[in-house]
Amino acid sequence: MAEAPEASGPACALQRVAPQGAPGKSPSLWQLGIEAQELTTAIALLAEQLEADEPEQRSRALAELEAALLAEEGNRQALSAKADATCWVIEHLRGQAAYRQQQAKRLTDLARGDAGRADALEQSLVLVLTRLQPGATRFSFPNHELTSRRSEAVEIGDPEALDPQWLTFKTSAQPDKAAIKSALKAGHAIDGAQLLCRRSWRIT
Repeated sequence: MAEAPEASGPACALQRVAPQGAPGKSPSLWQLGIEAQELTTAIALLAEQLEADEPEQRSRALAELEAALLAEEGNRQALSAKADATCWVIEHLRGQAAYRQQQAKRLTDLARGDAGRADALEQSLVLVLTRLQPGATRFSFPNHELTSRRSEAVEIGDPEALDPQWLTFKTSAQPDKAAIKSALKAGHAIDGAQLLCRRSWRIT
């Protein structure tokens, strides 16, 4: 009977890669490096699936990673290698996210500068044209038109000088979390609130 074809993909790679070497001999640094790279690549491919549109695909990717880690319950060395490779991918993704945030801020600042210069030029152009033709509401050029529309807006110079009849009042309420936390820690029961204890983790 012919053997079934071997499955391929990130999950298979995660299950397959484990530190190996010749009998009675530890794997070389070169071999360990290759295996670590294969692990990292397989985990990175699974991480890409976490952005899939289908929730089932995202859940399947997480399940595959968790299964690959749980499969090494009795093999501390293999579990450590897979966990370390996962940390490498996490650090890479966070570094990439930080870089993209910096780039987004830089592009936002550049866009703000471009928009500010465009507004200043437009104001200057309108100032000159309306000075030359005070009654004009539209200007036509060879390739562009400058149009205007009339609008009305109320400007409030001093809100405190307004009579109360011209004011609207808004009230809002929000939980006093500091006081609630103190009361819960003191043993008081508060309907609608509970004290949760969480442990945060950080890769170093």
